[in-house]
Amino acid sequence: MEPFVFFGGKGGVGKTTVSCGYARRCATAGVETLIVSTDPAHSVSDVFDQSFDDSPQSVDGIEGLSAMEIDPETEVANHLDGIRQQLSEQVSASMVNEINRQLEMAHQTPGAYEAALFDRFVEVMRGSEDYDRVVFDTAPTGSTLRLLGLPEFLRDWIDRLTHKRRQSIDLFEKAAIGNNEPRRVMAGDPVLERLEERRDFFEFAGGALRNDAAFFLVLNPDQLSVNETGRSIEGMAERDLSVRGLVANRLTPAPDDDEDGRGARYLRDRIETERERLEQVRERFDPPLVAEIESRPREIRGDLLAAVADELDIDPSAEAPTFVGRGG
Repeated sequence: MEPFVFFGGKGGVGKTTVSCGYARRCATAGVETLIVSTDPAHSVSDVFDQSFDDSPQSVDGIEGLSAMEIDPETEVANHLDGIRQQLSEQVSASMVNEINRQLEMAHQTPGAYEAALFDRFVEVMRGSEDYDRVVFDTAPTGSTLRLLGLPEFLRDWIDRLTHKRRQSIDLFEKAAIGNNEPRRVMAGDPVLERLEERRDFFEFAGGALRNDAAFFLVLNPDQLSVNETGRSIEGMAERDLSVRGLVANRLTPAPDDDEDGRGARYLRDRIETERERLEQVRERFDPPLVAEIESRPREIRGDLLAAVADELDIDPSAEAPTFVGRGG
C-alpha cells in the first residue's frame, strides 16, 4: 500500500485511536513507521502516555514506531512570519507596517491555520526518508477537506495573479520608456518568482496526495456520523481523491445471552440500531468497512491498543513512493 496513510472523520469519532492502532500494527509488522498528529488536541501523547513535540521521537516499548505532534498555533505563527519576511524584502518600507497589520488579522482565520498545516505535512512527506510508512492523524473532516482542496484552488488563483502581475509589469515598462522595447524585468521579478514557487508547491502536493497517499475515514454507528462520512466521500471524490476504506468505531458490545435486565435490553436495542446504520453504510458507500471496533471500558492504551490494531483489516506493508522524492 501507499507509504502515506491518512485517517479522517467527524470530530470525536476516534481517529486518534484508530491511527495509533494502525501505526502500531505497521511497526509490529516490521515497517518503520512515523505517526503524525495534526490535531490540536494532541491525543497521541495520551494514547502512548508519552510527551511528543514537532520532531519525531521513538515511542517507548514499540520498536520501529516514532511519533510527532504538530502544534497548529506554532505552525501558523511560523507560516505568517515567513510570509512577512518575504514580502518585506519585496515592497517599500512604507508598506511593511500595513503588511504586518494584515498578517496579524490573518492569524486567527481558518485559511491561515489550514495553509500552515498543509505546508507542514507536505514537508513531513518530503522529508520522511527514514520511514517506510507515515500515518497522519488528521483534523476533523471539514477542515481536512478544505486542506486537501487547496492545491487545485490555489493553483488556479496563483495562475490568475501571475497573469495580472505580468500585465502590470508590461504596462509599467511601456509607460516608463515610451515606444522602446520593454526590458525583461519579469524574469527576475521577486513577486512572480514567489507566486510560481507556490504554484509548483501545490502542484507537487496534489500529485503526492493522489499518487502516494491512501485515505481512510473513521465513523461512529449513528446517523450524523454516517451522513458526514457520505459528504466526506463525495467531497474527496470531487478532488480526485478516493477513500480506500471505512472504520466503524465505538460499537456497543453485546451483553451475555442469559442477561435480561434493563441494561441488557438497552444494549440490545442499541446494537440493533447500530446494525441498521452499518447496513446503511454498506449499501450507500463504495469504500468497504475494513474494521468494526467495539467500545472499551477504559482508555485505549497498551494492550487495548494492540487489540485495536489486530482488528484493523488494513495492509501494513508499505510500497516505496512513486511521486514524492523524499529529502528533495
